[in-house]
Amino acid sequence: MASIIAVAALALTVTGIVLAATDPNPAELGRDPLALYGYPPHSANLALSLSTSSGLGLNATLTVNFLDNRASALVSYPTVVSTSPVEITMADNRLYARSADVSSGPWYDTPLRTPSLFGVSLELTKPDIYLISGFKESVSKSGYSTTYVFRRKHVVLSSLFGPSKRFSTLGSVRWSITVGSQGEASASTLVIFSKHATTTLSVKVLSYNQPATIGVPPTSSLRALPLSGLERLLKSQDFASLLIPRGLMSLSQTSLS
Repeated sequence: MASIIAVAALALTVTGIVLAATDPNPAELGRDPLALYGYPPHSANLALSLSTSSGLGLNATLTVNFLDNRASALVSYPTVVSTSPVEITMADNRLYARSADVSSGPWYDTPLRTPSLFGVSLELTKPDIYLISGFKESVSKSGYSTTYVFRRKHVVLSSLFGPSKRFSTLGSVRWSITVGSQGEASASTLVIFSKHATTTLSVKVLSYNQPATIGVPPTSSLRALPLSGLERLLKSQDFASLLIPRGLMSLSQTSLS
């Protein structure tokens, strides 16, 4: 459970930093089903995947309520001890999790600073792509979608959760962003390469402005997750393989603290 919460915390936080775009039907020439017409969405349904070349992997479907600043997810994170999906809820500066196979089972919770999800909704409405600098850029179009690909070599990379002073290396970054007919984000993929490791984060928007009521577990069902155990897991070899550009590392760790 601690491993799942740790990965979910990373996924939700990094998603808030790099979220942008890829259309589910890029070749379709009809009406853009994700068009926002310049208005920030009040909710979104997302598909997320996170993987490393060392074998760490996560898949999740997320529901985000931008007005209430809450998010929930069904997370699949296969481990040696379990392959069961896990329910995750992020609300009111706490992260809650329990096995999806035991709907009446206990919830585990831990403090987590909730990022500004309304700020994310503004970026989804029209990502500030033209503010991205220092990368080689290519652009392609298909139907009502436009995909921007940014590449950069010789980037200083550090482990997100490992001891950054000990683990630092040079690598490269490939970031693809696709926007729809009104400039709205529909998905994004960030790939970070080093000589010995690769980290890939992909986010795809499934829908906007669908009903998204996200509650929190009752206090009587909660069990505290010891933070000392969580910290030990975050410094383990699997989590140390999660690489991120040095400039994003401090921002992500601040959000997770």
